[in-house]
Amino acid sequence: MSKTIIIAEAGVNHNGQIDIAKKLIDVAADSGVDYVKFQTFKAVNLASKNAEKAVYQKENTNNATESQLAMLKKLELTKEMHLDLIAHCKEKGVKFLSTGFDLESIEFLNDLGMDFFKIPSGEITNLPYLRKIGSLGKTIVMSTGMADLEEISNAIEALIASGAKQSDITVLHCNTEYPTPMQDVNLNAMTTIGSKFGVQVGYSDHTIGIEVPIAAVALGATVIEKHFTLDRNMDGPDHKASLEPGELKAMVESIRNIELSLGDGVKKPSPSEMKNKTIARKSIVALRAIKKGDILTEKNLTVKRPGNGISPMRWDEIVGTNALRDYEEDDLI
Repeated sequence: MSKTIIIAEAGVNHNGQIDIAKKLIDVAADSGVDYVKFQTFKAVNLASKNAEKAVYQKENTNNATESQLAMLKKLELTKEMHLDLIAHCKEKGVKFLSTGFDLESIEFLNDLGMDFFKIPSGEITNLPYLRKIGSLGKTIVMSTGMADLEEISNAIEALIASGAKQSDITVLHCNTEYPTPMQDVNLNAMTTIGSKFGVQVGYSDHTIGIEVPIAAVALGATVIEKHFTLDRNMDGPDHKASLEPGELKAMVESIRNIELSLGDGVKKPSPSEMKNKTIARKSIVALRAIKKGDILTEKNLTVKRPGNGISPMRWDEIVGTNALRDYEEDDLI
């Protein structure tokens, strides 16, 4: 199978600090992911002054009364920061990616030459946003947290109507709770999306741990996205639902192993197991001493290892014939 694209979602786990952002890039590069992804937005374009923080944001920041706008302002990345981070990614050998959350940010990222555009779950019902993304003629990866099939269908139609090709759209199953309870993952919905819309599918994960994204690859995910952090105990909205460096590396290694293990789907003996074939399989052998000319019966034949003689699948063919020579117990017939 083709290689799964693994996106390490740094998001806003840099806490607005360029040195932390660069350390996140270092971790992503060391883990072997394909992309490290940040978030690009102007807070005033993203949230109104009346927007409250989500419950998980209140719980994971030490200021429950702070508005969402005030929180986001502290997490913005400037143009200069973007250029600095792109340069650092090139130095470390990992690709830079960012999600734009408003029309101005999409323009900015397009000018920076993003490989593809990632639509976050919250924008799946934002028609002007979808039209903007669709008009760029780029590959699109779209998360679908909080969405049902009708909303996904409407979003795909809006992208295509704006100029996007269906073949360029990958839809990620996602649950927008941080962290996501296992009983709410519903990973089989990913395959439902693929069969319903005829698109490539993937999975954006917010669970604690690494087993669900690994399982998603086994189910056919072509893109995996996972939040990571330097330390889950840091103050900030997304740290608690993020992997720490060692966990991110373990996830990548596991996904690459799963890719290898899936193979080509053709059921045949592998080269590595062929040497065990005669050892593990059995042959028809003499149960006791048999004289030449004796009739071979179920009373003087049995089946034992090794498998380099007559296959037991030919049992009916052998029983009832005459022995062509003398046999000792356990001799291959």
